[in-house]
Amino acid sequence: MFPRLYAILDIDLLERRQLAPLDVLDIWLDAGITLIQLRAKAMAAGPMLELADEMSARCRNRHARFIVNDRADVARLCGADGVHLGQADLRPAQVRGLLPEPVILGISTHNAQQVEDACAQPITYLAIGPVFGTTSKARPDPVVGLDGVRMAVAAASRRDLPVVAIGGISIEQAPAVIAAGASSVAVIADLVTGDLAMRARAFLAAVGA
Repeated sequence: MFPRLYAILDIDLLERRQLAPLDVLDIWLDAGITLIQLRAKAMAAGPMLELADEMSARCRNRHARFIVNDRADVARLCGADGVHLGQADLRPAQVRGLLPEPVILGISTHNAQQVEDACAQPITYLAIGPVFGTTSKARPDPVVGLDGVRMAVAAASRRDLPVVAIGGISIEQAPAVIAAGASSVAVIADLVTGDLAMRARAFLAAVGA
């Protein structure tokens, strides 16, 4: 079963909030989060690989799955469980050839055409968003809302693909997103507020994990 909470550790956001990535990771693992992505858009390859190596090892020791955003090379070198791709990244079939099986492979989609295209690719899960307004991207795509989640779920069901909803999802909104059919909610900003351990446990409870 795909975990209902998909925690994204965004390096740029953690720097702004003066949080240490490995400290946050340990808190999430202790709280019971079992699917974590490293998102480091501006980090150089060397420091990113060093961080990814340590994150991968800690996740492995706690039986959590570790995903690297965008960088298939970093994912391969650190032994990550998978890669998450954007629309401008390598295509899923290309990445499949770079990584050993089994590998988790997801792709972001933002509209019906991208969803249909993604469903024809060799992916493990499909992400749809932004579901709500988000500040995690400088130039976000148009909001898809809960109707967009339902559309993606209907399309992905033909291949029995899990759907990950992402973009502006708060703890208050997360149950409605799951009710719309999403297998999982991907969360960035709303997981790193207040007491991080309490927040992580509250999010897991909110989505029924």
